[in-house]
Amino acid sequence: MEAGSIIGSHFSLCVPAGCDTGFGNAAAKHLDSLGLDVFATVLDLKGDGARALRRSCSSRLTLLQVDITQPQQVQQALLDTKAKLGLRAGLWGLVNNAGVCVNLGDAELSLMSNFRGCMEVNFFGTVSVTKSFLPLLRQAKGRIVNISSPAGDQPFPCLAAYGASKAALNLFTETLRHELVPWGVKVSTILPSSYKTAPSSNNAYWEQQHQQLLQSLPPALMEEYGEDYITETKDLFQSFAEHANPDLSPVVDAIVHALLSPQPQARYYAGPGIGLMYFIHSYCPLSISNRFLQKLFVKKTLMPRALRKQSGLEANLSLNNNNEEKLQPL
Repeated sequence: MEAGSIIGSHFSLCVPAGCDTGFGNAAAKHLDSLGLDVFATVLDLKGDGARALRRSCSSRLTLLQVDITQPQQVQQALLDTKAKLGLRAGLWGLVNNAGVCVNLGDAELSLMSNFRGCMEVNFFGTVSVTKSFLPLLRQAKGRIVNISSPAGDQPFPCLAAYGASKAALNLFTETLRHELVPWGVKVSTILPSSYKTAPSSNNAYWEQQHQQLLQSLPPALMEEYGEDYITETKDLFQSFAEHANPDLSPVVDAIVHALLSPQPQARYYAGPGIGLMYFIHSYCPLSISNRFLQKLFVKKTLMPRALRKQSGLEANLSLNNNNEEKLQPL
C-alpha cells in the first residue's frame, strides 16, 4: 500500500526506543523504504543498530537518542520531532516498540528489581512517550501502535514480571483506544509470537541474568528451590530463544497495516500459533489452556528441591506402611 494513498507525501512516524535491534530496527528500515519520514529512537547513537540504519535508510530517517524511562529525554525527543516537522500538521504514527524481559523463573524467585524494571520500560515508559506525543497525533488524527505480548493476557510460566507489565500495557492501550475515538486517533495492539531478537538470542545475556539471580536469592529460597531447578529454567529459556523465529516480517507487516490501512485492526496476532493460542485461552477450560501453555513454553522436568524431598519422604512412608501391613500377623 502506498503511503500517499492515505495521507499524502509528508507522512511522519515516530518509532520510540528499541530501534537499535529487533522489531523497531526492522520496522524503521521498512517504513523508510516505503517513502515515509521516520523518526527512529535508539539507546545508542553510536551503536551497531544506529549505524546499520544510517547505512541502509534514506536521508529522510531521523535518529534520536532516547531512554524512555528518562522523562527529560522523552521531552527532548518531542522537541526535536516538532522542530523537524516544522509547519506540518502533526505526527501521523507512533509505534511503541521498546520492551525488556528480565526474568528467569517463578514469581517467588523473581527479584523486585525485575518487576520494577519491566514496568518502567514496558508500561511507564510507553505511557510517558504516548502522553507526550498525543497532541501531535490528535492534530493529525493519526495512529498509535503498541507492541505487546500474549504474556500480558495469559499466564505464561516463569514470566510473571514481564507478563504483569504487558497486562498493564494492554489495558492502557484498550482504554486509550476508546478514549481517542472522538479525536479520530486509531489505536492498535500487536501481539507477536516468539521471535529471535536481541538480547534474548544472546547466550551471555541469559548467563548474566542467571548469575545475578543466584547471587541475589536468599539462602532459604535457594535451599527450597535448588540451584539445579533454577539452572534448568535458565537453560529452557535460552533454548526457547535460540529456536525462535528469525523472520520478523509478520510483525513488521502488522505494524505497516496498523499505520496505513484505512481500517486498522484493534489487535493483530502476528506469527504462527498465536490465533490458536488465543482460541484455546478464550474457549477451552482453564485446565486445558494452562496445560497448553506449560507444554508450549517452558517444559520443566524438575520440581523444586523441597518438593522432591517431600515426595521422597512420602514415597518412603508409603513403602514402610505397605511393608508393615504385610508383616501384620494373621
